[in-house]
Amino acid sequence: MPIETIRGEPFNIRFDGPEDAPVLMLSNSLGTDLHMWDPQIPEWTKQFRVLRYDSRGHGKSTAPDRPYSLAELAGDAIGITDHFGLDKVHWCGVSMGGMVGQWLATHAPRRLHRVVLANTSARMGPPDLWNGRIRNVRANGMGPLVQSTLERWFSPGFRERDGKTVEAVSAMLTTTPPLGYAGCCAAIRDMDQREAISAIVLPVLVIVGALDPATPPAVGQQIADSIHGAELVTLDAAHLSNLEQPEAFGRAVLDFLNA
Repeated sequence: MPIETIRGEPFNIRFDGPEDAPVLMLSNSLGTDLHMWDPQIPEWTKQFRVLRYDSRGHGKSTAPDRPYSLAELAGDAIGITDHFGLDKVHWCGVSMGGMVGQWLATHAPRRLHRVVLANTSARMGPPDLWNGRIRNVRANGMGPLVQSTLERWFSPGFRERDGKTVEAVSAMLTTTPPLGYAGCCAAIRDMDQREAISAIVLPVLVIVGALDPATPPAVGQQIADSIHGAELVTLDAAHLSNLEQPEAFGRAVLDFLNA
């Protein structure tokens, strides 16, 4: 996969689909990489030029040892679109990717068409939780976080019936750069978009997982209630709903983008 230099730093970026199709930009969750979207690519590329990338601190992208901010993560996304001469894109982000999507829809709406915010939150406290996670990963690496994270991300039934997907995500978590993970934890810790998102005027779809303990349905409902005209879809899934319910997630996004 090509490594592109964005604002002086390396980012792992991939395009799939017809070059002349509208661009759909995807943003991964904390602790994963661009392969979390693999199940959706075959269908989505029938209609869209899909742009996905490893977020700062993840995969093969830059992972400097310092705290990041949500504005910086959003600036990376804008930098990528600028690099490829893209004025506007559709956006779909899960969890941290949805947090970046909220920031972009609030502060850079002219860069977006339609926005999908999946399994995400406008604020994820308390700060002490994130500070503890930062200390843990910096001292002990990613290993101690993997099992408890998988238990939050996938429902028990899914973990039993689809070990292949769970193992693939476990590998993503294990290979995430610890310092990059810690940097993104700081961005999430410091985020509070609860009031700001009420200014969003773009078409927005909020996707929640009925079984999601990390960003429960009520949290997604709060986002939808804050954004005028936002739509809400509930899937029978935990946190990584695009992996637990790949077909239903893919259809919901396509129905919204084609509305």
